[in-house]
Order: sequence, then C-alpha cells, then structure tokens
Amino acid sequence: MIIGTAGHIDHGKTTLVRALTGVDTDRLAEEKKRGISIELGYAYLSAADGATLGFIDVPGHERLVHTMAAGASGIDFGLLVVAADDGVMPQTREHLAILTLLGIRHGAVVLTKCDRADDARQATALQQIQALTADTFLADAARFTVDATQADSPALRALLAHLYTQSRQFTRHDSQGLFRLAIDRAFSLPGHGTIVTGTVEAGTVRLDDPASVLHLMPQGKPVRLRSIHAQNQAATHADAGQRCALNITGVELGSIERGNWIADQRCFVPATHIDTQLRLLASAEHPIRAWTPVHVHLGASHQLAHAVPLSADVLAPGQTGWVQLVFDTPVCAMAADRFIIRNAQASQTIGGGTVLDANAPERKRKSAQRLAWLQALSRFQQDAQLAALVRQAPMGLAEPVLLRLLGRPAQADDLAPDILWVQARATHASRILIARAHWDALGQSVLDVLGHYHERWPEEPGIDAARLRRMALPTASESLWAALCDALVSDGRLARNGPWLHLPSHTITLAPEEARLAQDLGQAIHSGAYDPPWVRDLAKQHQQAEDQVRGLLRKMARTGHLHQVVPDLFYDRQQIARLAALLDTLGGAQGVTAAQFRDASGLGRKRAIQVLEFFDRAGYTRRLRDRHVPRGDSAAFWKKLS
Repeated sequence: MIIGTAGHIDHGKTTLVRALTGVDTDRLAEEKKRGISIELGYAYLSAADGATLGFIDVPGHERLVHTMAAGASGIDFGLLVVAADDGVMPQTREHLAILTLLGIRHGAVVLTKCDRADDARQATALQQIQALTADTFLADAARFTVDATQADSPALRALLAHLYTQSRQFTRHDSQGLFRLAIDRAFSLPGHGTIVTGTVEAGTVRLDDPASVLHLMPQGKPVRLRSIHAQNQAATHADAGQRCALNITGVELGSIERGNWIADQRCFVPATHIDTQLRLLASAEHPIRAWTPVHVHLGASHQLAHAVPLSADVLAPGQTGWVQLVFDTPVCAMAADRFIIRNAQASQTIGGGTVLDANAPERKRKSAQRLAWLQALSRFQQDAQLAALVRQAPMGLAEPVLLRLLGRPAQADDLAPDILWVQARATHASRILIARAHWDALGQSVLDVLGHYHERWPEEPGIDAARLRRMALPTASESLWAALCDALVSDGRLARNGPWLHLPSHTITLAPEEARLAQDLGQAIHSGAYDPPWVRDLAKQHQQAEDQVRGLLRKMARTGHLHQVVPDLFYDRQQIARLAALLDTLGGAQGVTAAQFRDASGLGRKRAIQVLEFFDRAGYTRRLRDRHVPRGDSAAFWKKLS
C-alpha cells in the first residue's frame, strides 16, 4: 500500500514519516537548510509478515502544489496531517480537495505537534478537522493525536499498527492490464545509468520478458530494462500499485521529464484534445467558459491547457459536466484516468475529474452524435458494460481502441450474443468489435449505394473499393471497410471483377454472334491506342447499326474490358492504365494540368481534358484548381488494370 501525506507547510509531515520509518525524506541540501520539503520524498517500511508500506512525502507550500499533485496521483491511502497549534490552514483544504478529486477512498487524519498545544487547542483543531472532512472520504476515518518527536510513543505505535492493518485489508491492484508507470523522478547512478521512479499505474513488468516492449511516452522511444526495484527491494518484476525504480537504457536522462511514462506503447496515442467529465468545485472563483486557461495535473505531469465546455456553454462552480481540454503539445492519458485542474494563475485548485476519451476530435466536438458517445462512455465508466458501449458505436471499436479503453484485452465475458468480432482477410488488419445491427446496416448501405450507381451508370462494370468507400462509408476505417467488403463478397452479396466491385446481378452474358463482334470491336479500339474510333466510325467500319454497336460496347464496359470516357468514345482498359501511369509519372503527388497532360500524351487539348475529367469521375484523381491530383487510395487500383 502506498501512503501519501497531505497538509499545510510546516505541519510536521516529514517529521511524522521519519518517526514512522526512520527515513529522512528531505534529501536535498536546500531542504535541510530551509527546513521545508521542496521535492517529493520516499520511504519504505516492512513488517515481519512481509507487508510493505510505501510513503510519499509531499511538500506543503502553496507554490509547490504542482509537486504535491504529482506525488498524490500514485497513492492508495491519504494521510492528512494537521498541526495542533495551527489547525486547519489553506493547503490543508487544498490538499484534501486534491485527494478527493483524485478518487482516493481510504485514509486517516493525524493531529501533530501536540506538544505545542494544550488540550483545549487540540480539541478546537479536532473540531475544525471534523468540519473539514465531513462529506469526504475522511469523514469516518481514524484520527490520531501524536507528538512526532517522540519516535516510539504509544500514539505513533497505534498509528503504525493501523496503517499495517489497512495495508493487509487493502484490495490489491489488478495486474492483468497493460503496464504503465508515471515517472515522478529521473536521475543517473554511476555504474548503472538512467533510473526512473514512479508508481505502477497498471499491469506488470518483468525482466527478460521478450513479450514486454516498453517505450518512453509521449516521445515514443523504445527502452530496455536492466533492473527493477519494487518497494525498495531488488525484484524480477513490478506490479500495479507498487512504488518502482526502473534502470533503463535506450534514452538519455536529459530527454526524460517528470510526467512522462514508461509504458506498453499500446496504452497511448498522444493527443492534444481530451474529453473529460469535470467537477468544478463550489469554491472556484469563476465558471469555466470556452477557452478558459487552466493548469492540468494528470498522472505525474503538469500541463497548460484551455478548457471548452461541451454539455453546456458554461460550467458554473459546483457543477459537473463534460469539458474538452485542449493542450499545446500531445499528452498521454487513458480512459478513467483522474486529473485535477488549477486556475490560470496556478494559485487555486478549482476542480478535477476523469478522462472519457483520450483521443477526442477537434471538430464537431459538440455534435449530437459526439455528445451521445460521451454519454455512453460516461455510463460505461460507471457500469463497465462493454456490450452496451459497443452498441453505441456505429462503426464499431477497433481492438487497439478497446485496449486503451479497457487497459487490457477484451475477454469473452465482456461480450454479448449480438456483439461480434470482424476482421479483414489481410493478416495485418486489426479486429473490430461491433454490434450485429450496426454491421448489417453498414453492409446494406454499401449495397444500396452500389445499386443506385448501377441504375445511373448501367454501362459501367462497377466501382473500385476506394471510391465505393468514399461514396458509401467515408468515415469507416480502412480495417472496417476491408472486413466489410470481404464479408459481403464471402456471403455472395457483392462480387469482384478485377478491381471492380458490383452487385452479383450486374453481369453481362454475350450471345455467340455478339462475342464475335465484340472481339472485332475490342481489337479496333485497342489498335486506336490513345485515340480510339468513335461509335459511328466503328459502326461504319463493321457495317453495323450504331445503336447495336453502342449497346455492345456498353456491355463490354460492364465487363471491365473497356471504359467509356465520354458518350460514344470507349477506351481499351490497357490504354487507360497506361494513361493513368503517364499521369502519375508526369505529376506525381502534385498532379498535372491539362496542358502538361496534353503535351506528354500527344492528345489534343479537348481529348486530354476529356480523359482527365474521366479520371476525376472514376475516382483516380480529384480536381484542385487547375490540376488533377491522384488520390492516394486509388493509385494501386489503376495498376491492376494493366
């Protein structure tokens, strides 16, 4: 169990920890000179039965609340320290508010410096504490009256016994999730190299575990473990809830900051927009309005951000609502992480809450669909019903997103009969968890769009996958789209013809005499290269009616062998592929102008424009001012044509 002190400056927190553990947590020369704590201090105490108490001693000065918050983010048990001669002071209140906002549920109150106060003064201080802690997690907590200068006093022994009892009764952290440790200190030791310390927020890390791939985040730099100290002892592994020191290689000490993470990289996608559920304290002097500047303490980090209310235009003191935090630089967070905020001057803690979405959108953050999703996330954090959450996700939830949402792989117990995993045939594609109703609706949307397309363009063979995705489901991820197409083809509801996707009913069968004429027409069009004959010329050449030739060429286009660039002008598939390759070679990602394409192809200006407009219409390029720019997701499609 990790115990964190809390309380006003000079109320005896460090002296109390020293009396309990024998360790002076003030290690800096300036701390000893000034007699106050400036940095976080650490101490450990082990019982005969193996139980270990870890202590984080925090500074109490009002200008060092950011340091206190970094230490408080990793504790299990809050030890509120109040000096009998002073009673409740400003940082007593602020530290208690921080512990409450961070979700600490267990603690005790210690009245110190009792040698400096008579019985009446002690009684007054205890009354102040009773009033302060009402309606908090310390309302019914044990209270101890001590003189910390008497190291072996009965009162201190009683406090220590209580802490050991609480430790044995404390529910252990679940170590099954993804490993992450919030760094609150980094230093170098001769002969060892870089050391980082912090509390393990989740998961387990083991030495020499080939499956353990850790990174310094948000920098994304891989690190390797050389050794582990857990609870101040050399260890082969460290578990969630333990104070831990990791000896790492792969990064320089200067690149590490307090608030960084050593984590399984799957935990985080660093982001500048985070959606939260925020409780604004009644003591806050001002409401939260759009773009209110705040200081955010998340994990062990301290960041500047702007707050944007989502559930209302204004969040008033005493209210709770959804708020987006917008950071200047990417930060790391996971769903349900706790945080606190302080005002723009960093002089007052004004609220705190939990992360709902650590990778929130910048645009449409207040749309009805977005607010419904935040409602679903908020409900999920209360009841942990994953199936209910998935039913609120029309595009499903990709497995990496689920990992960050749950902090662990999804289990069979998380699912329901109407929830299914889907995956494209490609081995690298990630799985997606989606409700059956949404999956069926997505498939029907694709079929409806394709059906309308066939009605409008009956002579076309179909649509390439990239273009169909833009038409039917433009917000679908690549993994979801690939899985959906594979499933529709597998079920026989969709058919492939080379690069084309079409409905199974959209097929062409040629009579023997049509097949012979089609072969002759195809050879004539192929021989025409970049300037094939028009329908009227083909009809005259083969002594056939124009309507008959036109109809047969449209049938051939539906098989994918020809492309109708403009009415009555059909190109051979291979010639179109060569023209597409010419365009790509000529302009690359910048695209080409009509004049450039005309000169390179040898076509006249009018025909060059017709071909370029066909490429725009077919989805290979898009028009940007006077240029025709290849779409990145369609380039491979045209290569298949050749």
